[in-house]
Order: sequence, then C-alpha cells, then structure tokens
Amino acid sequence: MSEHFDVLIVGAGLSGIGAAWHLSKQCPDKSFAILEGRDTIGGTWDLFRYPGIRSDSDMYTLGYNFKPWTEPKVIADGDRIRNYIQEVARDGGMQQKVRFGHKVAAADWDSETAKWTLTVQKKSGETVQLTCNWLMMCSGYYNYEEGFTPEFKGRDDFKGQVIHPQFWPENLDYSGKRVVVIGSGATAITLIPSMTDKAQHVTMLQRTPSYVISVPQFDPMVRFLLKFLPDMTVYNISRARNNFITQMIFKLSRKYPNAVRKFLLKQVKMQVGPNFDMKHFTPPYNPWDQRLCAVPNGDLFKVLKKGKASVVTDQIDRFVDKGILLKSGQTLEADIIITATGLNLRLFGGMQMSVDGKPVEMNKHISYKGLMFSDLPNFSNTLGYTNASWTLKADLIAEYVCRLIKHMDKTGTRIATARRDPNVQPAPLLDMTSGYVARAEATLPKGADRAPWKLYQNYAMDKEQLHNGKLEDGVMTFSKPHKVARPSTAAEPVRRYGS
Repeated sequence: MSEHFDVLIVGAGLSGIGAAWHLSKQCPDKSFAILEGRDTIGGTWDLFRYPGIRSDSDMYTLGYNFKPWTEPKVIADGDRIRNYIQEVARDGGMQQKVRFGHKVAAADWDSETAKWTLTVQKKSGETVQLTCNWLMMCSGYYNYEEGFTPEFKGRDDFKGQVIHPQFWPENLDYSGKRVVVIGSGATAITLIPSMTDKAQHVTMLQRTPSYVISVPQFDPMVRFLLKFLPDMTVYNISRARNNFITQMIFKLSRKYPNAVRKFLLKQVKMQVGPNFDMKHFTPPYNPWDQRLCAVPNGDLFKVLKKGKASVVTDQIDRFVDKGILLKSGQTLEADIIITATGLNLRLFGGMQMSVDGKPVEMNKHISYKGLMFSDLPNFSNTLGYTNASWTLKADLIAEYVCRLIKHMDKTGTRIATARRDPNVQPAPLLDMTSGYVARAEATLPKGADRAPWKLYQNYAMDKEQLHNGKLEDGVMTFSKPHKVARPSTAAEPVRRYGS
C-alpha cells in the first residue's frame, strides 16, 4: 500500500524549505514530506560550486519573510546562502521531513479519490508510490542534470579543459592558466573576477553584451539601524526598500528605456575608465528585456581596469588546439575554456504528469496567478520573479496554498481547480528574450492578457491578489470527489481535507 500525505513538496532547496516552514506554521495538522532527488538540502545553492558563486539579488529580498538575514554581506556567497537554508530547515524541524534520493518520475491525479499518486525513483533503484491531496512543486525551473552548451565546431581539437560551471570539477587548479569564459550573464560576470587571483589572465568572450550595474556588498544603513532596532525590524525595512528600488528600476526600464540605458552605461563608464571600449557593455536590446546583472562592489570593473581580465565581443568560428578561433580571425589562446552559456529550462524536474490517466501537455494550460494552472487540480508550482528576488514570490505562493488548504477544510471540499475562461487570450508566460526562455517557450504553459491569468512580475500586485485577494474569485472552483476514498488502515492513518 502506498504511503499517504496531505501535502507532498518536491524539492529541498530555497523554495521547498520555505514552503515547508509556511505549511508547518499555518497548517500544523497537515502531514507532509519533502522529496529531494539529491542527497543534501540547498538546491541550486548546493549544486553550484564554481569560484565566487553568489546571489545576484540582495539577501534582504532573497531571504525568507520569516527569517532575517543577519550576516554583513548583502550580496552573499553561495555557501552562506546554503547555510541559511539549512539553518531554517534545522530550526524548523524540516530536516526530518526530507526524503533524500527520491526523484519524482511521474504524478497522476485521480478525480474519483482526489489524490495525486507519485511514482518515485530511489537512488537504490527501487521504485515506490506515494499519494497526497496536494502537490507542491518547488523544484526550480531548470535541468539539474545538464547545462546548456551550444555545439562548437572543433571541440575535440582543443587540447585543454572544457568546463560547464554547473559541473565544476572539485579542486580544479587554474593557477597560472589562461582562461576563456564564454558568456555574458550572471555566471560569467561572477567567475571572471573570482578567478583572476590565480589565473594568468581571464577573458570574457561574449556574442552579445549584458546590462550590468554595480551594487554595494555591504549596507551602511542596516549597520546603523541595527544599533537601535531589532533584527527583524531592520530586515523588514531593508526588504521593503530594496524591493521598491528593484521594482522602480524595472518599471523605469520599460517606460523610459533610453534614459535607463544612458544611466547604466554611464555608471559602467565611470568605473572602467575613459579608454575602455564601451561596446562590450552596450547591448542591442533595451534594459530588462533580459535580466540585469549585478556586480558587487564593481569587482568585475576593477579587474578589467587592472588588466587582469579582458572582454572580447565576437562570434566563435571553431575551437582549435590552442583555444578559440573567432569569426574576426583572432585566436584566443586558452588552457581552460568555461562554457557559461546558460541553463536548460525544465519545469517540474522532468516529471511526467497525467490527469485521470491522460497525459498533461503543459503548453496547453494557462498559468493562474503565477502558481497554478488551468484545469489542473490541487497542484501548485513555485516560480519566482525574473525581475526581482525569487523568494519574494515563493513566500507569497506558499502562503496562498496554505490559505487554499484551510479554505477547503472550512468548506468541507477536497478539490481546488482554476477553470479556464474560454475568452482569455493566451500570451507568452515570461516576457523576456533570454536564450533559456526562448529555447523552452514551445513547451511552457502560457500566460494571458488579464487577471487572474496574467503573470505580473510585480510584488505589490501579487501580494494584493495572493495575500489579500478572494479565494472564491469566480475562477477557482472548490468541489468534492465523485467517489469517497477507501478508509485507511489503523496502522496507516490518513488525514483528509475536510476531516
């Protein structure tokens, strides 16, 4: 007989541990477990181990709304973020709820019993089935098993090492080596200043520049306020302030792109100096068409100015034995090539889904309030912001799911389903031109042109609809199953919604 839970959470990273904390506090009578395919807590922040790995958002907004970030660095190193997540899991008793080495291969919803049945593959090779009333996906949005690397001609001709940052070799020695980092996103911008301490030289090779902005790694306002106010009060003030600033930059970028472009380029020019060719930091697109990259304390600009690193904007013709031949005819000599070329977007960890035995095609469903999907019952997915800190949305989603569960208990219902309005016009889910979004767009669920189907990417609007909005909004329907599930055995009690 399969083991049953009120809620199953998939993923023990930043989102999953946060969801478990909210669930344990707001719905303390509900049984739940966290299924984690890997062997540790931390998700992204445990998987990525490349030099300098750090947040690209400030920790006052990337941190949970219930757990203040008290360390001095605002832009935190990866190991400190991992410790923060693990501390929350330990203090909240979530460690005992995690089932490591449990990868969810499939999930099937049964309308007659109002249950999800999950097929789970254990590391031992054993396959088990678990059931639940509500399924919370907190598995992130990219493929943990492979990063994105384009096909490069002549790759086998290169005599050095080729490394993707997602799978950084332990104890890699790059002392005195010539390193070329392919890419211009957050990973490349993090790696380059972090490797110049040992490498002979580091070159960032980019096809298209990104917008970058220097941000302070320490916050003097916080240091001052902590002398007079409690940690949580200071944390909430800083969280609100930083979220406001981030949202204002995004809104201004969309409304006045030319003005924001000039501002961003000017602050780079001031740091790299008058002799630097600004074509390397002048993208052909508008600000926030792709994610804005943060440079803590201007560390990238400092190593460029000192000559420890350089930027080349060109296209790759092929790999050669000594490095990379560019379309311009120039050869970049390298001992190590790092392909910081992005991620492969994959929802739900690649899990196969079905409803009453019928396979689910996610590209035919529309996102509801950014967390559920049309006609998919008792199922939520945590997808954070692309224009702000992930956890701002993750906290709201977890709290909303808890509201739904409590509402079902109160009304004696077992099923919550967002019924699709046939008049709603589908739209792309993510309004970004980033490569990882474009590559996966055909497989993604859709957004729409109106509430509650529109994905706002706006914390204030999401807080209003998720935290304060009506649960029974004319779209979300609450119902009971057609047939009551069989009673549980005495040895295996089952808690059900409405019981």
